[in-house]
Amino acid sequence: MAVLDILTYPDSRLKQVSQPVAEIDETIRRLIADLSETLEHYPGCVGVAAPQSGHLHRIIVIDASRNRKPVENHGRHVLINPVIEWHEGEEVAREGCLSLPDFTANVKRAQSIRCRALNPDGAESVIATTGFEARVILHEVDHLDGILFLDRVSSLKTDVFRRKRYNAPDVVPSAPNS
Repeated sequence: MAVLDILTYPDSRLKQVSQPVAEIDETIRRLIADLSETLEHYPGCVGVAAPQSGHLHRIIVIDASRNRKPVENHGRHVLINPVIEWHEGEEVAREGCLSLPDFTANVKRAQSIRCRALNPDGAESVIATTGFEARVILHEVDHLDGILFLDRVSSLKTDVFRRKRYNAPDVVPSAPNS
């Protein structure tokens, strides 16, 4: 296993749509192991998508239990070819991302979802979840479609915040698809 390098905005590969996984072979299993190791490497990280490491496969690894605040969740999941079957409700909350390390933003997302995917053994699994875990899944599925959280904010001026770090840039980035 290895900790993968994470692409950061404005790397154009973050805006590409990932391809479905046709076969769960040894290469895919190794990528899953590396994504899991990468998730563990970053304190507070609750999800990572394969395209964030330059691998354009529809694979995400999530673990909402790594959140600082206790939340209801299903623990660690590897979701291959995830599809959001339904969603309902709406909630605005702060999000961050390994690929945009210097910023957070208020993002509107569904409160409840049901996601169907394959697990690493190739079996179909379904997760019905709400709140923070739903947000994590939706955020990571967006990465598979080349969407960054900045694409979902209402206003770059009022909804995007610079993280308090000594080396953060002084400007808010322009919209990713401009």
